[in-house]
Amino acid sequence: MHIVQVTDRVLPAHKYGGTERVMWSLAKALVEMGHQITFLAARNTTCDFARVIEIDPSRPITAQIPHDADIAHFHLGLGNFSDEQLAEAHIPIVTTIHGNVSGRIGINTIFVSRNHAQRHGATAYVYNGLDWSDYGTPDFKLKRDYFHFLAKAAWRIKNVKGAIRIVRGMPSERLYVLGGTRLNFKSGFRLTLSPKIHFCGMVDQTQKQLYMRKSKGLVFPVRWHEPFGLAMIESMWYGLPVFGTPYGSLPELIPAQVGFLSDSASGLREAMANWQAYSPQVCHEYVRDTFNAHVMAEQYLSYYEKVLNGETLNPTEPYAEGTLEKLPFYD
Repeated sequence: MHIVQVTDRVLPAHKYGGTERVMWSLAKALVEMGHQITFLAARNTTCDFARVIEIDPSRPITAQIPHDADIAHFHLGLGNFSDEQLAEAHIPIVTTIHGNVSGRIGINTIFVSRNHAQRHGATAYVYNGLDWSDYGTPDFKLKRDYFHFLAKAAWRIKNVKGAIRIVRGMPSERLYVLGGTRLNFKSGFRLTLSPKIHFCGMVDQTQKQLYMRKSKGLVFPVRWHEPFGLAMIESMWYGLPVFGTPYGSLPELIPAQVGFLSDSASGLREAMANWQAYSPQVCHEYVRDTFNAHVMAEQYLSYYEKVLNGETLNPTEPYAEGTLEKLPFYD
């Protein structure tokens, strides 16, 4: 099968770029399974295992899809395109929505968790998977020195303030913030002076791995309905439990043996004090078997085949959620 992966982003990801990392892992797995991949992507995209076509912003996107392709897989919202543009497509289109969206959503849209799909009135979803060969072999014997937060700290809904508050209340613990700086003006003024909190900036893949290898666990107190949460599976690869809030995908992705969920700082502190009760091997094997690129690719292939056979992926057209409000997080 010849599959065109369509994105307005640059591939591969070098620093922050969860969606890009998932797309790359999916395409690589599909090639390993014998399929042909073309990336229709932003300028400066490079790839040694697939053809790359640079998107021309002056032309309709559907006119740029190769004529020998079987299906196009969009990783950007259909709200960017008119009905006329989409009608001109000579092959079927499926779309993956990676975030919480407010624009138009097509009937052949795939979401990234069951909760994510249900909140948009849909049934089709595929869990994100990664090419774990990019992450190295974890060493569970390394000394664990701190907890970590992994997200764009400037995004208020990721709740770095809550993560800081949790760890400040634990006298002997420290927090490494991967994805933010000590002083931030972008989403309201934030200055963190505590020596217990270490800001590592926007880390690349190598830096991220070095920090996670020595962590006790991920602190992930999000204040929105997280669509998936790639930081969680990346952390669990290194044998780390997840301590987060019970919103979005977290209750379905974090069973009791690999983490703890609470909407209060005190509840998470209590669980984090017992971080050693979680087996690194169990955390690692759970993500290795459940969230790998080949499992993800098999599930996407089943959806591609449905659409090629004339079926729709959802019973009705999914809808946008509307206004996204911050969810509660208590002391």
